[in-house]
Amino acid sequence: MLQLKKAAIYQDKVLVLSDVNIKIEKGEFVYLIGKTGSGKSSLMKVFYGDLPLTEGEGAIVGYDLRSLKENQIPFLRRKLGIVFQDFKLLLDRNVFDNLAFVLKATGWKDKALIKAKIEAVLKKVEMQSKAYKMPFELSGGEQQRIAIARALLNDPDMILADEPTGNLDPKTSVEVMQVLQDINKSGKTVLMATHDYALILKYPNKTLRCDDGKVFEVVQKSL
Repeated sequence: MLQLKKAAIYQDKVLVLSDVNIKIEKGEFVYLIGKTGSGKSSLMKVFYGDLPLTEGEGAIVGYDLRSLKENQIPFLRRKLGIVFQDFKLLLDRNVFDNLAFVLKATGWKDKALIKAKIEAVLKKVEMQSKAYKMPFELSGGEQQRIAIARALLNDPDMILADEPTGNLDPKTSVEVMQVLQDINKSGKTVLMATHDYALILKYPNKTLRCDDGKVFEVVQKSL
């Protein structure tokens, strides 16, 4: 599903991570941890085509990251469900229209199919009753659930969640985490960047740490 071999990660020509070797199998739930500035976000950006991979080998959901062209990036992102810390909902339209906007932008035209798909993803995150609410009428946790629903719209092979609980209180973080766990149990691969160690201890899974310019796997007890 995802593999890097001897990869170097650069941000604005500055080396952030070197000799990165990662392998994530289909169906795994993997955490990516590390202090602010350790390279987590830069690594995630490489995975969804926001930063180029210029050294080493890399592949994700069938795309070669080393030879990835600009016009391939939208197609790569359709195979990835991306969830950000700050939700990135369109504030001038309701939940249904936020989700419809994404589907139409990716080629969906049939109104009945669009409606059915939106209802299906809202049901997965238990937000069926919020379809016609505006983002400002929702709590932070509810907005993040909508963001997760949006990430599921095109049936991605993998979910990339970059600090999805970063702006949420502990109780809401657990609720959002439970949604991601359920999605993983349905067969989706999930990579989640986080600095919330309480969640990692509550929901133990394979954990990769960015530290001192390297990425390595850690065992739960050494967090």
